[in-house]
Amino acid sequence: MALRTAASQAMSISAVLPAYNEEAIIERTVRHVAGVLVGLTTDFEVIVTNDGSRDSTGAVLEDLRERAPELHLRVVTHEHNRGYGAAVASGFDAAGKELVFLTDGDKQFDVAELASFLPEMDARTDLVIGWRRNRADPMMRKLNALGWKTLVNLLFGYTARDVDCAFKLFRRRVWESMTVHARGATFSAEFLVKARRFGFSLKEMPVSHFPRTAGSPTGARMDVIVRAFVELFRLWRNLESELRADPRAREHSGGGRGIAAV
Repeated sequence: MALRTAASQAMSISAVLPAYNEEAIIERTVRHVAGVLVGLTTDFEVIVTNDGSRDSTGAVLEDLRERAPELHLRVVTHEHNRGYGAAVASGFDAAGKELVFLTDGDKQFDVAELASFLPEMDARTDLVIGWRRNRADPMMRKLNALGWKTLVNLLFGYTARDVDCAFKLFRRRVWESMTVHARGATFSAEFLVKARRFGFSLKEMPVSHFPRTAGSPTGARMDVIVRAFVELFRLWRNLESELRADPRAREHSGGGRGIAAV
């Protein structure tokens, strides 16, 4: 177990994991995430959103929550599959700690690398987001991701080196300061675009990425792709009016201090 400093002990972290049909791997993922967090802070929770899984993901999570209270597991359940963004949003809404850490439930990331993100979360930084150093996905998926990132950056200006990387650490007030409408694959893009427009300070860090070994990827489904483009162009058309009218932004104004990248 890593030696905790006084600063890390003072941090509180909510780890948010969306899950869809992850019965084969979700328990190992939760245990691994909790094991990393207990080495970094004394105050943490692991929140898994079960997004309408058709397998036994929900049963596995409920059993684990009852058997292992030391994991500080909380389960948010969608009765029907509502999409990646909806699962992440529900997890963010449930988060109660100072810092929110997003990762996926399919173990494609090394959660231990969170330890290198925490020192970057200094007094002038609101978000530290990952970019996949060597993306371990099929070539077609990587080409699709490149096209998507290019489109997002063209429409909104530079947003991120890896817009959809599911390895993000940020202050909870960032989420509380905006309304993200996308509930599909455009969620991450909208979240980052609005964080930048509201002036929150952001750093980017490389992370490792591994092949998927279990679970059900949905990003290549035609309905998911169509929904993503519809949501993206809705954001492009409505962004300025949404920023001006956002009641959450008015309630939590005064956050941003400029942009940084490493």
